Amino acid sequence: MDVMEAARAREAEGKRVIHLEVGQPGTPAPRHAREALGRALESHSLGYTVALGLPELRARIARLYGEWYDLDLDPGRVVVTSGSSGGFILAFTALFDAGERVALGAPGYPSYRQILKSLDLVPLEVQTAPANRYQPVPSDLRGQEFEGLMVASPANPTGTMLDRQALSELIDVTAEKGAAFLSDEIYHGIEYDRKAVSALEISDDVVVINSFSKFFSMTGWRVGWLVVPEDNVRQVERLAQNLFICAPHAAQVAALAAMDAQDETEANLAVYTRNRALMMTGLPDAGFDRIAPPDGAFYVYADVSDLTDDSRAFAQEILDGAGVAVTPGLDFDPQRGSGTLRFSYAGSTADIEEGLARLKAFMARRAS
Repeated sequence: MDVMEAARAREAEGKRVIHLEVGQPGTPAPRHAREALGRALESHSLGYTVALGLPELRARIARLYGEWYDLDLDPGRVVVTSGSSGGFILAFTALFDAGERVALGAPGYPSYRQILKSLDLVPLEVQTAPANRYQPVPSDLRGQEFEGLMVASPANPTGTMLDRQALSELIDVTAEKGAAFLSDEIYHGIEYDRKAVSALEISDDVVVINSFSKFFSMTGWRVGWLVVPEDNVRQVERLAQNLFICAPHAAQVAALAAMDAQDETEANLAVYTRNRALMMTGLPDAGFDRIAPPDGAFYVYADVSDLTDDSRAFAQEILDGAGVAVTPGLDFDPQRGSGTLRFSYAGSTADIEEGLARLKAFMARRAS
């Protein structure tokens, strides 16, 4: 957020900034979704829905699991949430008591840590290895005591994924401890050389968090979903009613229609695929060559410890010298993030090309 504010201030001075810091699609919600909402606005009051979400949306989300993973998912296990953030709050509140520990791989999405702390839970950040492409493995958890494990695949900030065996091993380790397993699958659908594996393909005794924000380009609409074990549905329903009443009705209407906008989502994926190829060539060419190639999402996480020991200052230097906004790694990994940067390629291909050219010129000047 600090980087975005600095970029905004620069733009207010009339300077053009290339945004490689923003973790959201540059495309709007699918046209089909916007048109469906327009019709609903003319004919419906769009008041409260039931706490678990519109029944037709829950059924359509369940059908998505058949289309993507060949799973027969009971719609009764689907809970529509106020974005994935609402899903995290509901899941953490339902599964854990105050003081319990939830293991997280570092680097990782910083809001996990902050939401857990706000609920008087203890984030147990486990340092993952570059050799494992910054994903947790069972040996990372050896000797650790925890009541839950959260994983993300594809992950933010790295874009790396867990394959079926790796995900199965982590689910097994968690089950042996009698702990809860949570899988953040918000970037599913944005994959390149291989398809992401859902934790639901391996076990029903898991909680999956997803959202319409990324694949469906609906970040600001604030609508997502949980899939929970049958025994947890009633508890989550009561929490959802009291904490949120319901996810926004208008966003639910749009989300239902968005799930049938395959032409647009496939076109967006083609842009990300092209942008990823540009980044895989352009970043090393500019001097950022210590990266784990992303399997999904739209991020590249670079080890820049050979260039700086202060990623926040380095990001500011890049913004001032190149007019390119990038994200320092400190939020993702408080221990090692001073030597890392995240580059997002969620924007237009033209912006990615210009941003890479600016970075190359800047790094050449910096080295001279």
